[in-house]
Amino acid sequence: MRDTITVVSGLPRSGTSMMMQMLDAGGMPVLTDHVREPDEDNPKGYYEFEAVKRSATDPSWVKDAGGKVVKMVYRLLYDLPKDRSYKVIFRKRDLAEVIQSQEVMLDRLGQSSGSLDDERLAQVYARQLAEAREWLGSQSNFDVLYVDYHDVLHNTAEVVQSLNGFLGGGLDTEAMRRVPDAGLYRQRRSAEATTS
Repeated sequence: MRDTITVVSGLPRSGTSMMMQMLDAGGMPVLTDHVREPDEDNPKGYYEFEAVKRSATDPSWVKDAGGKVVKMVYRLLYDLPKDRSYKVIFRKRDLAEVIQSQEVMLDRLGQSSGSLDDERLAQVYARQLAEAREWLGSQSNFDVLYVDYHDVLHNTAEVVQSLNGFLGGGLDTEAMRRVPDAGLYRQRRSAEATTS
């Protein structure tokens, strides 16, 4: 695991920051530059690392990333160097909730959510996520664990156990279990909603 890079990925607003918080609490070294500060949408922090956005042209950050965890949106996974090993924790969340959460955040920032309506955007996301899942399954240097947003909140102990096993054990599982905050689950659908 010392040379393996752990990546938390998924759609924006799918719970990637919460997962980073859990792994941080569990004792994993995290790669973050704190450029993006906590705000109303993510009061516990974003855990972002700006260098990952330039991975296609400058992947030099990976040389110091072994044994650490970093967050990146799913579209950037394709840009990771092929000569490294990765463990990806891929967040899943109901697409309607993701889109609603994105719209609330963009509205607070005074930004437009784009020209696509919610239904069309959900279709685009669904297609891209399916493509990413197929691609990840074909990469011998990627090991992937898919983690559902609702499971983290409602079956926390089971999720933490899975994470600890996936990452080789030794994490502070009790500290990890204390991280999820249902009070921050603000854009939600019924329990019957289908997750992406």
